[in-house]
Amino acid sequence: MRKSLPLSMLFGLTTAQSSHLRPLSAFLSHSTRHRFIHGVQNMSTASQNNLVVDPFCYRQFSEKESSKGYAGTVFNISIQKFEEIANSRFDASDLQDGYAPFCKHLFLENDFTDARVNVLPITKENEHCLRSKYEARNDKELPVLTRYFSRELLEQNKSGNGDVFPVAKYLDLILYSREQINKENEAMGKSPDAETAPWGVVSIKAQDIDKELPMTPITAMRNALGKEEGGSGVPIDREKYVEAYEYWRDHATVV
Repeated sequence: MRKSLPLSMLFGLTTAQSSHLRPLSAFLSHSTRHRFIHGVQNMSTASQNNLVVDPFCYRQFSEKESSKGYAGTVFNISIQKFEEIANSRFDASDLQDGYAPFCKHLFLENDFTDARVNVLPITKENEHCLRSKYEARNDKELPVLTRYFSRELLEQNKSGNGDVFPVAKYLDLILYSREQINKENEAMGKSPDAETAPWGVVSIKAQDIDKELPMTPITAMRNALGKEEGGSGVPIDREKYVEAYEYWRDHATVV
């Protein structure tokens, strides 16, 4: 490991001359020193971030205007606090492979939000609460047909004092690599992102198991359309598509 050189050698000073050098702090006012130290601390904290919430996921946080039109899970916790907790629990060895090399899953115990499960099995008692609609997640995507439970109808249909939507035990953080995020932003004509954290949280699922739920078949199809249409460009894997179909034919998200 290289050792840093003393000031006397860096500037060609004798030991006696260097002993008269004053520290940098001696030339700074108290307020300037405070701002300098605070800035260095912020830089240090930022450099330690393994992940950040990507703008695509802002719609899942109530502090953002886009959350008002979002029908999925919305968190009352701030993005900053969420990132702090997620980074404090981040361990690269805990990452699980996603549907492509650039996608990973990080499962966190949900002991810091009140997020509730938003996927339910379809039964004879609740199938009349199913609805469908065409939906695009943003103005760059092509609308696709989706099926979902109406939250309002489920609430009206519940019997007794049972909780239709229990608090989720886990949060599934879906991560995309920085390289993939930059590629998709470029393909959709978005301005380059100055963020450097290696992982971006593109979606968060509240659920009761600490493993990945199958991607919905329509999402796999959207991804196969390519980056220009809002997908990732990953072709359909027939085996995984069939697995997804077998799960989602009996389940639906709550909107």
